[in-house]
Amino acid sequence: MARVLTPRAEDFPRWYQDLIAKAQLADNGPVRGTMVIRPAGYAIWERMQAEMDARIKAAGAENAYFPLFIPENYLKREAEHVEGFSPELAVVTHGGGKQLAEPVVVRPTSETVIGEFMAKWVDSYRDLPLLLNQWANVVRWELRPRIFLRTSEFLWQEGHTAHATAADARAYARRILHEVYEDFMVGVLGIPVVVGLKTARERFAGATATYTCEGMMGDGKALQMGTSHELGQNFAKAFDITYTSAERTVEHAWTTSWGTSTRMLGGLIMSHGDDNGLRVPPRIAPIQAHVMVVKAGDGVGEAAAKLRDALRDAGVRVGFDDRTDTPFGRRAVDAELKGYPVRVEVGPRDLAAGNAVLVRRTDGSKTPVPVTDVVGAVLAALEADQKALHDEALHRRESRTTEVTTLADAIAAAATGWARVPWSAVGAAGEAEANGQGVTVRCLLRADGSVPDTEDEPDLVAILARSY
Repeated sequence: MARVLTPRAEDFPRWYQDLIAKAQLADNGPVRGTMVIRPAGYAIWERMQAEMDARIKAAGAENAYFPLFIPENYLKREAEHVEGFSPELAVVTHGGGKQLAEPVVVRPTSETVIGEFMAKWVDSYRDLPLLLNQWANVVRWELRPRIFLRTSEFLWQEGHTAHATAADARAYARRILHEVYEDFMVGVLGIPVVVGLKTARERFAGATATYTCEGMMGDGKALQMGTSHELGQNFAKAFDITYTSAERTVEHAWTTSWGTSTRMLGGLIMSHGDDNGLRVPPRIAPIQAHVMVVKAGDGVGEAAAKLRDALRDAGVRVGFDDRTDTPFGRRAVDAELKGYPVRVEVGPRDLAAGNAVLVRRTDGSKTPVPVTDVVGAVLAALEADQKALHDEALHRRESRTTEVTTLADAIAAAATGWARVPWSAVGAAGEAEANGQGVTVRCLLRADGSVPDTEDEPDLVAILARSY
């Protein structure tokens, strides 16, 4: 396998690129910074969509769709927003062979266009809260692209809500943060994220507060996996999102936005992948058990097909490979690269003894199992290996997070992992100094690990790290 992938310890970025190519997850698109997501990668994204969409709907939001093109003047209405996104904007100046009367922006995010329609749809307090979500593509002209992590066009979901009070808006932004994002990332992706408050320097453009889910990758760097924002009344005032209260007064709404993207695919790869390829947590895996015919033999194909059907009947997502005209070693390497959680290998010799071989991707173990016990063994392995991947990632984060008391020590610790340091020892000036050395404040936490309301609370802890 060393000839297939660059070892992680030798060159982690090269390993990442090798894995994406060899596991056939994605390819570079024809325009710099774009990507083509191949079927193996898109199947994982579809599973992510399904899991996330169910949680978003359980939180009360409804799916809608808004235009790809946004009038340039919409972005200019919220000054901080347009200033924050200006370097990344793609602007269309011609259409239909003619110069447009007003340039249009290819959406980098949709606060402005959705704000325009919220203003039309909200009249009374009875119309609130208005809870919307859309699955879409967005464009941000990325200077240093990397597939899944930073691309000029990517896929995501973006939620946008309007509320009658600041308290309602805050409660909903945090509900999404914990009940949707954290629950999915920890419980399904097996990535033990730290949930906290972004500093003013790292806050989303136009927001009053940004909350984040931060995951530690295999090389000790941080990856922002998803964010939820309180927008205060900034966009409501810019787009005149008002409502008549129960007391008959006209008030501006309070809004939120929140999003996750195909960046989570990059996080999945870098959190769980090893030198043999991808390791997909069973709960997100499009193929949980891959049934393989080792070589042709009397009754082997039929036995493999019966196992495939029995696993499907038990609710397992099953792949099937009976291509005996292709060398088994090549097929096994491909299955390793793509990270199928369990392989069930059926060959003449094992079948003659009444067995199939259960191969677990997480630890590489190979165990002969009676054919009659395969379904139970697979179900047990899937549950155990979901936990094993999470626990391994959690151990890595805990072992590579250093408690320090000074900014200098925090910057030094960020060379190999994360640093926990009192926010009072960093502050805005220290954050700027750390940024100059490629280290960022990933988030702020209370001493008990809970999410603060503001960065001005006493005794906060800062997480510092290098990041993607």
